[in-house]
Amino acid sequence: MSARFPSFPPSLLASALLIASPAFAAEPLELQPQVITGNPLGSQTLASPSTVLSGDDLTLQQKGSLGETLNKQPGVSSSYFGPGASRPIIRGQDGDRIRILRNGVGALDASSLSYDHAVPLDPINVDRIEIVRGPAALLYGGSAIGGVVNTFDNRIPTESIDGIHGAGELRYGGADTTRSSAGKLEAGNGQFALHLDASAREFNDLKIPGYAKSSRERAGDDGDSSKHRLANSDGRQDGGAVGGSYTWDDGYAGLSYSNYDSNYGSPAEDDVRIRMQQEHYAFASEIRNLQGPFSSVKFDAGYTDYQHREIEDGEVGTTFKNKGYEARVEARHQPLGPFNGVIGAQVSRNEFSALGEEAFVPHTDTNAGALFILEELQATDRLLFTLGGRLEHTTVDPDAKGNERFANADRSSSFTAGSLSSGAVYTLTPVWSVAATLGYTERAPTFYELYANGAHVATGTFEVGDAGLSKEKAVSSDLALRFDNGTHKGSVGVFYSHFSNYIGLLGTGRTLNDEGEEDAAGIPEYAYSGVRARFSGIEAQDRWQLGESAYGKFALELSGDYTRAKNLDNGQDLPRIAPLRLNTGLLWELDRWQARIDVEHASSQHRVPDNESSTDGYTTLGANVGYHFDVGQSKWLAFVNAENLTNQTVRYASSILRDIAPAEGRSIQVGLRTTF
Repeated sequence: MSARFPSFPPSLLASALLIASPAFAAEPLELQPQVITGNPLGSQTLASPSTVLSGDDLTLQQKGSLGETLNKQPGVSSSYFGPGASRPIIRGQDGDRIRILRNGVGALDASSLSYDHAVPLDPINVDRIEIVRGPAALLYGGSAIGGVVNTFDNRIPTESIDGIHGAGELRYGGADTTRSSAGKLEAGNGQFALHLDASAREFNDLKIPGYAKSSRERAGDDGDSSKHRLANSDGRQDGGAVGGSYTWDDGYAGLSYSNYDSNYGSPAEDDVRIRMQQEHYAFASEIRNLQGPFSSVKFDAGYTDYQHREIEDGEVGTTFKNKGYEARVEARHQPLGPFNGVIGAQVSRNEFSALGEEAFVPHTDTNAGALFILEELQATDRLLFTLGGRLEHTTVDPDAKGNERFANADRSSSFTAGSLSSGAVYTLTPVWSVAATLGYTERAPTFYELYANGAHVATGTFEVGDAGLSKEKAVSSDLALRFDNGTHKGSVGVFYSHFSNYIGLLGTGRTLNDEGEEDAAGIPEYAYSGVRARFSGIEAQDRWQLGESAYGKFALELSGDYTRAKNLDNGQDLPRIAPLRLNTGLLWELDRWQARIDVEHASSQHRVPDNESSTDGYTTLGANVGYHFDVGQSKWLAFVNAENLTNQTVRYASSILRDIAPAEGRSIQVGLRTTF
């Protein structure tokens, strides 16, 4: 890879930015509360269920990985592969059904290929996270058939900046003894704006309540099972970015460069570590208040160069590389009668390769292009309609490079996928409203679903693709009742998705050796195949303002979610689905103090396919307390965050490592954050 940014250790720069913060006097930048993702028309209300995490809430819920940071949000679970790697799962759907974006544009990595591959992003650098649950493929492609997670970092400033602003943060503690530092500076003269950030994080092997392996796994061991520590789960993450833009009254244009570097262990293999590097270049621009057929045009593009090496006993076993670009343009047209809308186009290319004896996928080039349209109609004062469509063409071109293992990768595949989506929000009263969506979505198979053939060491399976797979197809709907009377604010909703062709990685019942030959002592074979499937569930949340007195303000947050997923071809449940989860949080604020106590309950999960293990239920207790204070004109937050205070053994049903890698035990972390 090319030279790392910055030219000196990110931890030193992050600490320097933090120490320098009181020297400047400015108000912190505030983000608009409006949901941006999937909302190019700027509507105040969206038919799709969405969640926004920012400010103190994001600070106190932040973990070292994106999946763990979002794990307690409604409908979101984690693919947890230890503290080094986890990816968000939305309503039981993961991998290439969940689109992870940076400022609205995809950044290439290999996180969807395997659960041990981390998302190359440290949440400490993120200002805001938006989650759109349910199909968002209309704007972002078939890989958003299950939902979208969009992170915002302002590395390309979109608004003018006057003077110098910034933020800094230090953390220490937790079950993995995290040591992290981060800093950000933004400066401008009202037209030119500059952004600079850096971060560093180190963590030790994770502390766990008891044995790493479940009782079922220990029954087959020789008695040498690790306890109280999750072996080979330590690691580090470093990152940094520089960006800038030119802003004017009617728009902006800017560039950014970011670098991410990490090294972490795989809890599934004591002697395997993953060394990951990613460089990302981005360009973004928007021009508003145009005359003519379009009132505004927005353009975003990114180029990514990614690689990671899997190192076993100090030797590089497999190297994964992925490089390519994505670009999209959205143009908002002038009102056409009662209709407001946008039309857009998107193109992308990625070149993926896996080199080494343990490579189980071939070199593959994937090209895609799409056109989309979204229209909004304010039918009455109470009724808002949205309707749109997308047409996308994808070509997947494999190259076996002479490797006989990939004999099925002898021809390219192309797919044309179409999506239609509709939504409505109807205001019943000033307190109550109803939101509904209905959509049809198609997704082209990925290169690994088509051409995988080999032992996947991280998951202990032999994966086999099917070059004859057809498109994934689903009809999905949401229906939610929302309320806000000043005391209670929340929603209760149900969702349903029916896949006429769901591409699942399903066990065949055979065991194979490393050469793909049947062997009773081998590893289980899993094949990508299309089946009929159904996903359904319920989500509910409420924030209840309990009142205010001389002792402070009190509020109660309640939420719960439940997902059922079934293979309709054989009647079995689909794997790795989170069980019923209930969360209760009691919040308190008084002057500069804030605190909360959280109780999370997850039921046992016995609805699993025949070849999967079930998980026990658990109830955990967490708490945090924060104190706001000022130093000069800089604003500070000192906080203590505690998780799993009762030291319960927690095994996520959504994790493929649930039998060998439990979540953290009792954890107490302290931190200090400033904005200036």
